Amino acid sequence: MNSSTILPAGTRLDVRHLSTFFDTDEGLIRSVADVSFSIRPGKTTALVGESGSGKSVTSLTLMRLLSRTASTQVSGEAMFTNRAGQTVDLLSLPEAEMRRIRGNEIAMIFQEPMTSLNPVFTVGEQIAESVRLHMGLDRTAALAHALRMLELVEIPAAKQRLHEYPHQLSGGMRQRVMIALAMACNPTLLIADEPTTALDVTIQAQILELMRRLQAETGMSILFITHNLGVVAHHADDVAVMYAGRIVEAAPVRELFAQPRHPYTQGLLACLPAQQRKRELATGQTGAKRRLYAIRGQVSSPLAPPPGCAFEPRCDLAIPPCRDAMPALLAAGPTRAARCIRVEETATATVETA
Repeated sequence: MNSSTILPAGTRLDVRHLSTFFDTDEGLIRSVADVSFSIRPGKTTALVGESGSGKSVTSLTLMRLLSRTASTQVSGEAMFTNRAGQTVDLLSLPEAEMRRIRGNEIAMIFQEPMTSLNPVFTVGEQIAESVRLHMGLDRTAALAHALRMLELVEIPAAKQRLHEYPHQLSGGMRQRVMIALAMACNPTLLIADEPTTALDVTIQAQILELMRRLQAETGMSILFITHNLGVVAHHADDVAVMYAGRIVEAAPVRELFAQPRHPYTQGLLACLPAQQRKRELATGQTGAKRRLYAIRGQVSSPLAPPPGCAFEPRCDLAIPPCRDAMPALLAAGPTRAARCIRVEETATATVETA
């Protein structure tokens, strides 16, 4: 496969038919299956879904950070356009070339900073190491650059924090350090894997606003991985909804929230208290006490997925043909698609929350 090609104008990353399987003693685990999505320059694409849907495995596959001790099968393409305008397939690059891209052109913020930062080095040394590797600065210049990055992410008393260790910082400060580390080499693509999950809502809002500001200043693209639909509504431009390792719906964020077209997406939105309140106001049932909606059942085992639609056992709109074969992503409009054979009917379908 030729690792260099030309992408349509306006695409930073184009993921095509990405699959990641793990060979285990119990059998083949299909963590990611035939996933395709794209990210535009300067825009944010959110990857949404329940825990275990394959979001983090997707990001680790793209970064080539899957454990080397695991027996994996990876296929598909991930066509990335770098700052020089050259497009390469991340999955077929030699490891030496991937190391030059990782942390430089593409950076990642991990879900738990305490397991991502090295406990025996100061935060300044860890940021400086990346800068020395990719930008060729000496130690003094690299530490000065690290200080500027800590100031950029608004860490109080940055000169003092530069020489402190991760355990000496609060959770919010550690997450800011992770952002500073990710932004140190001015990446064109930032992958943020649930970067605010462990933080309280006040710090979460500050971190999200910081990421938005940095994106506006640098023009970087963001792949934002989360299960928080409220965050998606305010910070994403495009959304790809994952279920059981597959994309089940993809759409611009406003279109998806205004009219979800896959039953799973409809169920996720119905779980939000704000959506239930909106329905109560529309029906005049504001005085009634009603349980919050919850999608029934559980995600099927990745060791034994159903032959048809993976969501069929939990779907209120399921019909017998849903069990026969995995549906394709079908067009649900000019800029969106849904993996449902009843996609024409879902435009008017509602979720019963009584």
